[in-house]
Amino acid sequence: MRASAPSHLALPVVLVFAFLLAGCGQQPGPPGPPTESASDLPASAPASAPSGATQTPDNTKTPAAGGTSTEPAAPESVAWTSYTTADGQLTFDLPATWSVRDPAGELAEGGGAFAEVTNTAGKPLATLRTNMATGSTCVDRYPYSVLDSQDLTALTLKGATPRFVYETRGNATAPGPADTPAAAYGITSGPPPAGDSACAIFQFFTWPPNAAMFGAFYDPANNDTPADESLPYLEKAKIYLETSEYRSIKRMITSLRPAG
Repeated sequence: MRASAPSHLALPVVLVFAFLLAGCGQQPGPPGPPTESASDLPASAPASAPSGATQTPDNTKTPAAGGTSTEPAAPESVAWTSYTTADGQLTFDLPATWSVRDPAGELAEGGGAFAEVTNTAGKPLATLRTNMATGSTCVDRYPYSVLDSQDLTALTLKGATPRFVYETRGNATAPGPADTPAAAYGITSGPPPAGDSACAIFQFFTWPPNAAMFGAFYDPANNDTPADESLPYLEKAKIYLETSEYRSIKRMITSLRPAG
């Protein structure tokens, strides 16, 4: 078990395939989502993309899209805002004190979204990327834990509903993929793991024209965790689940929906 995780986990363009390559180590995850066409967008998606991103103040607590949760989403005193990606296709909510850099790097050929969310201290907490080509084969399996999960019905396509998940790979006796953070939160269209082991983390979801991601590896250098520095990485990841920052991240990611 590693005592710390790499600090470069904002998932910029180099790490867009982190869940597939670095995130999955030398052991790629399950097959990527099938190719979809633009006509497969949910009915609520806009017919044409607005010109540029928009940001609308929202001081009310909005239930997370695609499900309900009994845990508090964020402190009552925190104002929230809605953000629409520069390509005009997706919207999500976030604390008004957080920032979005869009685009966060070079866009894929054919466009799409590439946005990075940072907290008040400028630490990267999640990356949203669309128009991604994915695909892999599960080679090795590891002990796993699903710390949190929620279906996201707002992103349902052709009857398939992706889900938000916060999960880990490996444990004290059987580490996860070498040189790879073994805890991550994000959206996935892959089947839930079963049995006593699972493929490496592969958090992508089906979104036209190919696939998308919205999440990040857990990184104690970025994710504010009230834990002793000497604690093992996976122990810190479990403690982070109980923090208000994690609850805000979950509310943000689970609010992702078609714009319009």
